[in-house]
Amino acid sequence: MNKILIVEDDSTISLGLSYYLKQEGYDVTVSDTYKMTLEVIDNSYDLVLLDLSLPDGNGFDLFKEIKKRVNVNVIFLTAVDEETSVVMGLDMGADDYITKPFKARELLSRVKNVFRRNSPDVIKIGNVTIDIRGAKVLKNGKDVFLTALEYKILLILALNPNQVFTREKILADIWWC
Repeated sequence: MNKILIVEDDSTISLGLSYYLKQEGYDVTVSDTYKMTLEVIDNSYDLVLLDLSLPDGNGFDLFKEIKKRVNVNVIFLTAVDEETSVVMGLDMGADDYITKPFKARELLSRVKNVFRRNSPDVIKIGNVTIDIRGAKVLKNGKDVFLTALEYKILLILALNPNQVFTREKILADIWWC
């Protein structure tokens, strides 16, 4: 299960976003200040959704401090839509820059895209090897022929070890593979 830290001082946005991402199966933590973020940030997070305007600091400065401490994906999620800010955020190394107001499904798609870009090329589970780039599955070094649907289900399960999926969640996730 991917772990996401939401850094957002607007409680309405953070509560709604947290609820939505939890419904999608993510483990979510919320921080509403620069200081609190520095206290909780560690290597356990897979993604930070970072607002630029915080009550006790600037999101760009916080981004730099986060990157000094941990290697984590960051998406700026902010009302600041000036071209210079967007370019600066992306040039600093952010994985994406989304302006408010945003559509929840679009945000989810961008989050999943960041996770897809950073997923491994090969997954090994016992004597089974999944070559994600080549879309091939090998067992004991021999090709295993799967339908596209079977491959997608296997990939969903392999990319999310130790996670229980409902039938509905698997069916929904098939469209994102």
